[in-house]
Amino acid sequence: MKALGTKGEDLAVTFLKKKGYKIIARNYKTFIGEIDIIAKDGNTTVFIEVKTRKNDFFGYPFEAVNNKKRQKLKNLALLYLKNKGQESPARFDVLSIFYMAHGKEAIEHIKDAFEF
Repeated sequence: MKALGTKGEDLAVTFLKKKGYKIIARNYKTFIGEIDIIAKDGNTTVFIEVKTRKNDFFGYPFEAVNNKKRQKLKNLALLYLKNKGQESPARFDVLSIFYMAHGKEAIEHIKDAFEF
């Protein structure tokens, strides 16, 4: 069985593709960390953090994207854009996935979740 995080990211990719996003990379790793998904929404490069939970014992998934995590994602995004030589618009989205009873899931897509 797939780990919960991987299962959530697979679901996120399917969800984003249905919304018209073009997936550029998954689990983009650098020496400072990892970005779950990088995609294009039109001409905008979107850096997507996916948080998945089975219950709300530790809060809702999106609540795990705290200030420290945001700063790390900003640094990762800047490094990616610099390495790719891209100057297109960019934003951060958060996909909050909550697995519920009977195999159902609730997905909350928070566009432009925070600023550079």
